[in-house]
Amino acid sequence: MKIRDLDLSPSTLNDEHQALGLPPVEDFVTHPDNHPVLRAAVWFAALTLIGLLLFLAWRLFFGDNNGHSGLEIIETTLHSPTFWSAVAVGFFAQVIDGALGMAYGITATTFLLSAGASPAAASASVHIAEVFTTGLSGISHAKLGNVNKSLFLRLLLPGIIGAVLGALLITSFDGDVLKPFISAYLLLMGLYILSKAYRHVKQQRREPKHVAKLALFGGFVDAAGGGGWGPVVTSSLLGSGSDPRTTIGSVNFAEFFLTIASATSFILLAGQPDTWMMVAGLVFGGMFAAPFAALLCKKLSARTLLTIVGCLITLISAYNIYKALS
Repeated sequence: MKIRDLDLSPSTLNDEHQALGLPPVEDFVTHPDNHPVLRAAVWFAALTLIGLLLFLAWRLFFGDNNGHSGLEIIETTLHSPTFWSAVAVGFFAQVIDGALGMAYGITATTFLLSAGASPAAASASVHIAEVFTTGLSGISHAKLGNVNKSLFLRLLLPGIIGAVLGALLITSFDGDVLKPFISAYLLLMGLYILSKAYRHVKQQRREPKHVAKLALFGGFVDAAGGGGWGPVVTSSLLGSGSDPRTTIGSVNFAEFFLTIASATSFILLAGQPDTWMMVAGLVFGGMFAAPFAALLCKKLSARTLLTIVGCLITLISAYNIYKALS
């Protein structure tokens, strides 16, 4: 299938694509405000975030807090080293995730597990925090022109289905047994992406294949293992020759919707996790980092993005395989 509505106007971005053997960017990438689907998705994400923040504020100041006022809870939280550690982890994780399309779940889940949370509680907490961070990150990517409407829609529904199935699995089965196999796959993908960054390939004008299957698998792995949507989906799409900038932005925005599905599934299946202070820290740090990370993704060249993503995937996967075998 040929890519339609190409923006053939001279631009630095199209020059980068030509050098890497990628097709020119599409019109709905360079002019995102002209497309009602992306506008609707952005408004839905914005209204969802506002609604959740208002609900949490109401719960904090008017809900049953075991005799503690909202101001007392805020004061206790702000004096907690655990909260500020979570803020730092959330900021760092979101900078990486927003700029490269991966690693928030892996980074945040590792932090929560080291703090003593169970795998199911850690995964639930991370996905609750990601509702806020991926929402703001996705809005930022869309407004900066980093989202490919067609790819975003093809990822959306299968990713949501996979996330719900993964949440069902992790609440009744240890998802860690899948990690060595996933890590081996990602190690190969990381090396392949690095090879693509430094060799000229024949220009491709076909859309990536098997996107729905990839999104289904990525959503499943993400919910079952506490992270993996970005590494699985982003690395595979980049390995197939997709544009780095719009792939990262589209994967990041789609993650917001599957995160809502997985977080809701966790709450319904396993109840509310008891790690709310760490969740608050992850949200606070991540929401500050999201716009900066989206801008960083827009400013970095395609070759630089491919190189950083390839190195990150390779190193994380090699470390996970080492841990599994040791």
